[in-house]
Amino acid sequence: MPLTLYSVSDGPPSLAVQQCLKYLNLEYSLVNVDFGRGDHMTKEFELKNPQKEIPVLDDNGFQFGESNAILQYLADKYPKDSTLYPKDLKERALVNHRLCFNLSTYYRYISEHVMAPIFFDYKRTPLSLKKTHIALSNFNTYLKRNGTKYAATDNVTIADFQLVTATMCLEAIDFNFSEYDLVQQWYDTYKQEYPELWKIVERGMKEISEFEKNPPDLSHMVHPIHPVRK
Repeated sequence: MPLTLYSVSDGPPSLAVQQCLKYLNLEYSLVNVDFGRGDHMTKEFELKNPQKEIPVLDDNGFQFGESNAILQYLADKYPKDSTLYPKDLKERALVNHRLCFNLSTYYRYISEHVMAPIFFDYKRTPLSLKKTHIALSNFNTYLKRNGTKYAATDNVTIADFQLVTATMCLEAIDFNFSEYDLVQQWYDTYKQEYPELWKIVERGMKEISEFEKNPPDLSHMVHPIHPVRK
């Protein structure tokens, strides 16, 4: 029975997992969860993920959410090489750190500035802008200290999948982050070296860019967690 991924078409965590599945050449069924309609808030979806968050992976009845955990699981169960999720303790620690950094700071701050104001009743503020610059500065510093081509090592790892999808949110709204030269270099390198993976990300980016110009009406969403724009 193939893997099944419950995904949202423009969701960075979902796109990170899709990149991993593509990199590993894994066959899977893709189930699009309609975020705008609130499919993730239904009782049916709650059985798959009590957190009512996307993505969710189903591996022959074994279901779980949290994109970081999904990436780690896939890379360990279906290894293609020794670099995507290295076994060396220090290298793996750096990969895990970058995954945690993305969750706690990088994507969190970028999402608060980019995604929340598009989809819900939040505003972009000087504080959300400041936090976005903090996230970019942190990442730039990590790249400088590590001196590697990619986020954790000289090879692409599962951490890059998350960080790339977070960064594309900035590109989607034409946010200029070129002052963070190493982040820009890393981002451009990924696009050039992994064009097939970037295509997955780019599709989501185009959706976000369109929503930036024409915010979706989520007033009919079933039991939204965040305040809906009036």
